[in-house]
Amino acid sequence: MKDLIIAGSGPAGLSAAVYASNAMLNFSVIEKFPMSGGQMLNTYEINNYLGFEEIDGFTLGQTFRKHAENKGAQFINDEITAIEKIDGGYSVKCKNGEYETKTIIFATGANPKKLGVKGEADFAGRGVSYCATCDGNFFRDKITAVVGGGDVALEDTLYLANICSKVYLIHRRDEFRGAKYLQDKVRANDKIELVLKDEVDEIIGNNKVEKLKLKSGKELETDGVFIAVGLDPNSKLLDKTTEMENGFIKADESGITSAAGIFAAGDIRTKRLRQISTAVSDGANAVHSVEEYLFNL
Repeated sequence: MKDLIIAGSGPAGLSAAVYASNAMLNFSVIEKFPMSGGQMLNTYEINNYLGFEEIDGFTLGQTFRKHAENKGAQFINDEITAIEKIDGGYSVKCKNGEYETKTIIFATGANPKKLGVKGEADFAGRGVSYCATCDGNFFRDKITAVVGGGDVALEDTLYLANICSKVYLIHRRDEFRGAKYLQDKVRANDKIELVLKDEVDEIIGNNKVEKLKLKSGKELETDGVFIAVGLDPNSKLLDKTTEMENGFIKADESGITSAAGIFAAGDIRTKRLRQISTAVSDGANAVHSVEEYLFNL
């Protein structure tokens, strides 16, 4: 029986692998995709991760992976299909094997919800973004648009208004779901133009985003569009095992969940800010919690 299984190898899982190696735990990392990196692999350029002034997500993901491998981390390319409580821990069932472990760190992340409109996939990383704090700096002094009506959309709009020349906020309803104080700030900012009761129908451009066509027929010239319509956490394996909040595993910075021996790190857990840096921190914290748990068995 292993001490630990780490599910997922984005920044949280890879950070956990480095710390688990340093702790000399008997562990493996299970990743269903051929490459590690998680959502980083879909990020064209990163300029806010300490030590790397400018790097693409693929390269940073592979750098993280190599670090973990050099520490001796064992990677298994397989997909977890179920977990089952057994004496002393858990049975982790995969498509191609089964593993017994005393603890599990779930670091399987979350995927941004898509609009599903024409041009969205074509311009991903070339004007279409799902993270304003990650990519906003590339649009300094340019025109941008945000799609959504919740807290994240409002916060992204205010963030972008500080660095962009103009920001359109597009929402399909005439009222926002986000906090009232955020709404008031948005409405008071003269760099923000509200586009309500309308939806994006198509994202248009050549090599990059140039304009948005709305369902009303209106067209907006913009250099980028930030889609903030929610996240889909990859937590279905645990929906009957741990306490959830809006689909996210309920856990604080320690990574400790309501299920003994199960920990959560990265975008899959309840948290305020989902960034590479916070995911890396989660991985370290989760392993520390695993060590404490194993010590007390």
